[in-house]
Amino acid sequence: MALDKPYTDVPGTIIFDAEQSRKGYWLNQFCMSLMKAGNREKFKADERAYLDEWPMSEEQKQAVLARDLNWCMRTGGNIYFLAKIGATDGKSFQQMAGSMTGMTEEEYRNMMIAGGRSVEGNRYIGENGSAQAQNQPQGAAGKKP
Repeated sequence: MALDKPYTDVPGTIIFDAEQSRKGYWLNQFCMSLMKAGNREKFKADERAYLDEWPMSEEQKQAVLARDLNWCMRTGGNIYFLAKIGATDGKSFQQMAGSMTGMTEEEYRNMMIAGGRSVEGNRYIGENGSAQAQNQPQGAAGKKP
């Protein structure tokens, strides 16, 4: 992790920044190709063959084949592009989000209706290892200015 990115240690969070964008360029281009019906048909007919037409890493291809969206994001995928895979599979965004949290669609929906995920465990981990609120100004969370 780059030292100049204080946001990299937010638990369970993958920030889509310029580095992730470069890493996931071809994965995201593949996802965008699924906006065309002919490409969706070609992908569904032989997923591996269609993926092999793209200069993606083998890890990215395996993540797509596994439909593991968190894995896709770790390899540079952007959730808004990855949504095209879910749509190709006939999944709603809510179903996809639920799968990313380890919840069923109903559990995810109920959590969101109840106000969303608890902040406990979802805070910035400061240099000293103690949880800090994410919205504190630079320097106030134990970081050197």
